[in-house]
Amino acid sequence: MNPDVKAPVERRRLVVSGRVQGVGFRATAMGVARRFPVTGFVRNEPDGTVLIEVQGLSGAIDAFVLALRNRMVANIQGIDSLPMALAEDGQGFVIER
Repeated sequence: MNPDVKAPVERRRLVVSGRVQGVGFRATAMGVARRFPVTGFVRNEPDGTVLIEVQGLSGAIDAFVLALRNRMVANIQGIDSLPMALAEDGQGFVIER
C-alpha cells in the first residue's frame, strides 16, 4: 500500500435492536468507542432501539462494532448498518439524550 494514499473516512448509521435500553448500552458504547479513532454519537430511540452514528476509517468502525457486539452479546439482537454522508464530529463520541 502506498503510504501517501490516505484511507477514506466513512460514516455509518447503526440501528441496534434487542434489549438495549435501560441496561447501560449507551455508556458501554461510549466506553468502547473511546478505544478506537472514531467520532459520533449514541442515543435511545422511541421504538426501543439504539441509534449510533459513527465516523472514522472503515477498519476502525468495524473494530468498534465487533468490540461492542462482544461486550453486549447478550443484549444485541441485530445491528442494521447504512452508509451516510460525512459530518463534522469535532466533539469525539458522545451520548445524545
